[in-house]
Amino acid sequence: MRDFSRDHAWLSINTATIRKQGDLLQISEACARHGIRAISPWRDQVAAVGLQATKAAVRRHGFKLSGYCRGGMFPADASRRQEARDDNRRAVDEAAALEAACLVLVVGGLPQYSRPGSAVSLDMALARTQVEDGIGELLDYAKSAGMPLAIEPLHPMYAADRACVNTLGQALDICDRLDPARTGALGVALDVYHVWWDPELHAGIRRAGLARLLAFHVCDWLVPTRDLLLDRGMMGDGVIEISKIRQAVEAEGFAGFSEVEIFSEADWWTRPMDEVLTTCIARHRSAV
Repeated sequence: MRDFSRDHAWLSINTATIRKQGDLLQISEACARHGIRAISPWRDQVAAVGLQATKAAVRRHGFKLSGYCRGGMFPADASRRQEARDDNRRAVDEAAALEAACLVLVVGGLPQYSRPGSAVSLDMALARTQVEDGIGELLDYAKSAGMPLAIEPLHPMYAADRACVNTLGQALDICDRLDPARTGALGVALDVYHVWWDPELHAGIRRAGLARLLAFHVCDWLVPTRDLLLDRGMMGDGVIEISKIRQAVEAEGFAGFSEVEIFSEADWWTRPMDEVLTTCIARHRSAV
């Protein structure tokens, strides 16, 4: 396993981690100031400052993009399916323009939450079918753009509204059906916050192998958790064996960035940007 204790060369900042403290250009300046060489921006943040301004900032600071957040939200009723197709193709185009390592897919849950305005449905099996069909359709377009797609399994508490793919095994099943040759065009974004609890996690990491491991996200699970979405912990403040999971990922040959992604309305989003980044650097060295 790589030694992170001496520098933060393999730290990436998912820009949601400091989204409340500034816009994407301010975040870029701060990351550069702290010697951080990789980021993973969110589409709404890019839209707020403009794609061309984002490209210029990435080029100016020499950033790598460990990923781009996010595509997905595939389930929809008939009136919203074209919207989902078009939106995901735009996400691929944006990721390609920014030369991101992958487009992260948060696949969606029931249609009324994935694509507001869709008719209410409680059919989870249908939602999962729409997810796989949507990824399969998008995959052809993404291949033409040279943009790998990374399915991010989310914790089961998000099954209804954010992602009905909830385990690494589910995500890999989709990958194997749609990309049986393991071409590198389709894989997973492994976020420890969502998968740490899974008794099949380490077997799944071995099954994924290097070809499927496209991104690695870190933060921590707090006990108690005050908010199911907006109370992620800084690495080392919770109960996840982050370094053990990284060891398993790196045993398969993964040598990319460890991407810090923290949603923290009551804590880290209230602190100065430089304090958050300084803490991310320190914890990346000691807890990742």
